[in-house]
Amino acid sequence: MNTPKPDDRSDNVERLQDMVQNTIENIEAAHETMQFASPEERTQIEAKNKRREESIAGMREEIKDEAAARENGYQ
Repeated sequence: MNTPKPDDRSDNVERLQDMVQNTIENIEAAHETMQFASPEERTQIEAKNKRREESIAGMREEIKDEAAARENGYQ
């Protein structure tokens, strides 16, 4: 029988921080490619970067929640 893995939240803050850093790097790389992009591609890149920035805001909120949960013993 397959048993589910236990919920291990011990490294969520670090993983989320890595995800934020990777997303920031993707935004920076996209900014660099915009100089070679057509106007249509620029519009698409700008829209994607806006979504990335919204994701970063959400991840930062989740980091705060996870850090608070860690301090409170995940209760």
